[in-house]
Amino acid sequence: MNSIEQTRRIDALDYLRGFALIGIILVNILALLSVQMPEPHTANAAYQKWLYVFVETRFFSIFSFLFGVGFYIFLSRAISKGKNGYVLFIRRIIALFIFGCIHHIFQPGEALAVYAICGLLVMPFYKVKKEINLIVGLVLLITFAILSMKELMSFPYILLGLAAGQYRIFEKLSEQKRLINKFTFVMFLLSIVGLTYQYMQSPLRPFYGMILEGTDDLNVIQTNKFLKIGIMIGPIVSAFYVGLVIILVRVGMIAKLLSPIKNLGRMALSNYIMQTTFILLANVVLHLNNKITYLETLYLCLIILVLQLIYSTIWLRFFKFGPLEWIWRMVTYLKRMPLRKVN
Repeated sequence: MNSIEQTRRIDALDYLRGFALIGIILVNILALLSVQMPEPHTANAAYQKWLYVFVETRFFSIFSFLFGVGFYIFLSRAISKGKNGYVLFIRRIIALFIFGCIHHIFQPGEALAVYAICGLLVMPFYKVKKEINLIVGLVLLITFAILSMKELMSFPYILLGLAAGQYRIFEKLSEQKRLINKFTFVMFLLSIVGLTYQYMQSPLRPFYGMILEGTDDLNVIQTNKFLKIGIMIGPIVSAFYVGLVIILVRVGMIAKLLSPIKNLGRMALSNYIMQTTFILLANVVLHLNNKITYLETLYLCLIILVLQLIYSTIWLRFFKFGPLEWIWRMVTYLKRMPLRKVN
C-alpha cells in the first residue's frame, strides 16, 4: 500500500465518521432532553417524521460498521509491526468500555460500552476467512433487521466492517470507482423504494419514537409498523449514505469544502462524548428538559455541530489526536504519547 492510498483510505473513514456524528446527535438529543410530543400537522411533527425516515437507525449503523473497519486496521497494523495486537486490542477495548460506562451515567443507551463488548465477540473472527465473515454478517444483519431487533444489530455491522477491512475496500477505493458507483446507484434505487414505502405507512398523529407492544391503539399500531419498516430498510439506506459520501469526497473541491467534517471524524470519540456534554450543559443553563420542541433540538444541534467543526479544525492544527483519543492511545500502549505537533 503506497502512502497516497493510505491517506485516501484514512480520509474516507474520517469523513464517514464525521458524517455519522452529524446524524447521531440529531437522534440522541431527543432522549437526553425528553423532547415534547409535537402537535399534529405542525412543522415539529413534520421534522419528527423526517428524523424517523432519514436519520433514525441510519447513522449509528455507519458508526458501528466503521468500528469494525477500525478494529481490522488496528489489529493488522499492530501485528505487521511485530507487536502482540491482541493484547493491545484488549487494553484498547477495556479503555473504551470504561469510557462507555462513564458516558452511560449521563446518557443511558450510549454506544461505546456496547462496541467494547461486541469488539471482544468479534475478535475471534479476525482469523476467519473474509467470505465467511461477510456471509455471517449479512445473514445476522438481515435476520435482526427483519425481526426489528435494533439492539442486536451492532454486532453484524461490526462484523461486516471487519470483512470490509479484510477485503481492503478502503485501501483500494481508487481502483474500485466503477464498482462503488454501481453499488451506490443500486442502494439509491432500493432506498427510494424502501423510504417511499415507509413514508406511506406514516402514522396520522405524532408518536413516541419506540415500538410499543400490547395495545390496540390504531396510531400506536401504525407507528410500530412505521418504525419496524425503518429498522428493516436501515442497512440499505446506510449503505447508500456511505457510498454517496465516498463518491463525493473523491472530488477534490468537495473534499476540501467538507474537510471540517473530516476533522470532526478524526476526533470521533472526543466529539461523540462532547456532544452529550454540550447538550447537558445547555440543559443546565436554559432548563430545556421536557420543554424543548423537535425543531428547537435541530437548532441546538446545529449550534453544537458548528462549534465542534470549528474547535476540531483548530485543535488538529496544533495536536496530533483528539484529547480522549490521546488518553485512549496511551492506555492502549501503556506509555506517554506526544500530543503536540512538532513543526
